[in-house]
Amino acid sequence: MANKQGKKRIGVVAPSRCLPKAAATAVARHIDDIFDDGSLEVFFHPQCFHSEGHFAGSDAVRTAAFLEVANDPGIDAVWFARGGYGAARLVHDLYDRLGPGARDKEYLGYSDLGVLLAGLQRRGIGRAVHGPMPIDITRENGEAAITRALRWLVSKDDAGLEKTADPSAMRVAFNITVLAHIIGTSSAPELSGRILMLEDIDEYAYALDRSLYAIMTNQAVASCAGVMLGRISEVRENDPDFGMTPEDIVQYWCERARVPYLGRCDIGHDADNKIVPFS
Repeated sequence: MANKQGKKRIGVVAPSRCLPKAAATAVARHIDDIFDDGSLEVFFHPQCFHSEGHFAGSDAVRTAAFLEVANDPGIDAVWFARGGYGAARLVHDLYDRLGPGARDKEYLGYSDLGVLLAGLQRRGIGRAVHGPMPIDITRENGEAAITRALRWLVSKDDAGLEKTADPSAMRVAFNITVLAHIIGTSSAPELSGRILMLEDIDEYAYALDRSLYAIMTNQAVASCAGVMLGRISEVRENDPDFGMTPEDIVQYWCERARVPYLGRCDIGHDADNKIVPFS
């Protein structure tokens, strides 16, 4: 979809931490390079650059910015600026405030934004999509991640899609720690019949094990089609050694839950993070 002027317009908001202005500038420069025909406009809401303690503005400010961009019929997609923490603190009736303009959009992000992606998917509002965010421009090879995200949003270029899963299968993708905190809540995703793809970064092995206990023992997971594991990056050194790799841990909990383990998938907290449209 494109707006009435034929130009794709994407709005960026930051429901979690603030986006450094240098990152936004780098993304804008890269957009000028790859969309030099003027077919794309990316609007960074001023809220992205607010800072209040850990967050990109107060809960009320972050909520208002998200609702403004999501409800704007002149904006074709919502692109979340970065993760961190904060999405869970948006107002409790957030989804009730989303009007008709919010229902014909893609919402792209990952990490902490899994909270909102899950809430949107659960309620059938727009289309939740796991994939790169503007902050990824700061990673090594980050321009490739930005290109992947924008080409999918603008033209549904499937080159950046996660392709190891059964292409006919429904799927969702989440950070393990984030999903462990929302499973069983009103923000939990609908998992029935879906492949559940998981990734994480900067956690101890025992913390991953504890999070997977919370996920895999929840009744909602029993009806999923299976679990796939993406990249688990920068695992912290455990003393003593935990004795299991991240894949060992996932396989252990899948076996305990009697949920099929379907192997590896191509997602993670890195510039190679592939796109997973929720279905």
